[in-house]
Amino acid sequence: MIDLRRDGAIHVVTLNQGPNVIDPAWQARMLEVLGAVEADCEGDAGLVLTGEGKFFSNGLNVEVVMGLQGEDAKRFGTSMMEIMRRLLLLPVPTVAAINGHAFAAGAFLALACDYRIMREDRGWICISEVDAGVPISAPMMNLLKAKVSPQVARDAVLSGKRYAADDAIAAGFADGKAAEGDLVAEAKKLAESLAGKERRIFKTLKRTLHADIGAGLSGER
Repeated sequence: MIDLRRDGAIHVVTLNQGPNVIDPAWQARMLEVLGAVEADCEGDAGLVLTGEGKFFSNGLNVEVVMGLQGEDAKRFGTSMMEIMRRLLLLPVPTVAAINGHAFAAGAFLALACDYRIMREDRGWICISEVDAGVPISAPMMNLLKAKVSPQVARDAVLSGKRYAADDAIAAGFADGKAAEGDLVAEAKKLAESLAGKERRIFKTLKRTLHADIGAGLSGER
């Protein structure tokens, strides 16, 4: 479902279950992985988040999530916000290596990373909720607006536009592109270039940079 390995200074997190859709079991594993990374951040460290094959993440497991009720539904929402908050504020540099399609919640997962590199020849990043009939919460919308311009956010949300690598770079969704075989290596290189930053100040600056979004994801606003 989600594999974690450490390659030198870099924690490599690989989503490896087909379309990598998000449901309660996925959330539990991701929280476990983030906890392991947070506990192993001394010295040079960074994180690369990627997928396998056609998908980075195709968003929510709609069939499962729409069937949740009462406390289960509330717990799912709370866990989703916690995953996004912890990834956003992780005290090490984070890079999403977007190997394939990143739709809806999968796109937001990539946006929670500090940087994004897309596969150059395949895959879209797409805020597809308008076509899926799913609302976007205020904290997630604020995350989007912090990462791209107001005009791009408007078009992405209201049209559900699909951005391939070049368009994603132009719009601010991605910071670079790479061939499939080089994607993770390029993401690791970027993470490694920042992995030696003094940990305490790096953590403090990230928390200050994302203070408003982090507060919203934690329910403080």
